[in-house]
Amino acid sequence: MFRKYLLPIAQGLATTFRHLFRPRVTVQYPEEPPRLYPRFRGRHVLLRYDNGLERCIGCQLCAAACPADAIYIESAENTDTERYSPGERYAKIYDVHMMRCIFCGFCEEACPVDAVVLRHDFELATYDREGFIYHREDLLVPAPDSDAATEATT
Repeated sequence: MFRKYLLPIAQGLATTFRHLFRPRVTVQYPEEPPRLYPRFRGRHVLLRYDNGLERCIGCQLCAAACPADAIYIESAENTDTERYSPGERYAKIYDVHMMRCIFCGFCEEACPVDAVVLRHDFELATYDREGFIYHREDLLVPAPDSDAATEATT
């Protein structure tokens, strides 16, 4: 009876000893950041020009290209007194529903002015469902002059 189980036990121990002296692949995540590949796609970001104007012109091509219907855009017209982007229009409302997003990158490819970028931010956890809807203010990169203004006041 014992001979019947001897071969499978020996094979299992051989596998164990074969893997025992290999380098470990476990990453101690909070202390050690994981290695991300250059083509990794994470959180959406809306970029600005160097002068502080938003790149997004509200064309809605990224929303049309999104296969998961995760992007909602409502456009508005720029005026002479309120100018948000260099074009005629800007994205008044730009919402990304991150629970629907499949991180395919089609929105990034469809943008004619390179306003939408998927960065390497991957820590997207939140406690409620509303936290997964990112609004325009959450996605926009801070204006370059706002950093200088906050440093001057402190």
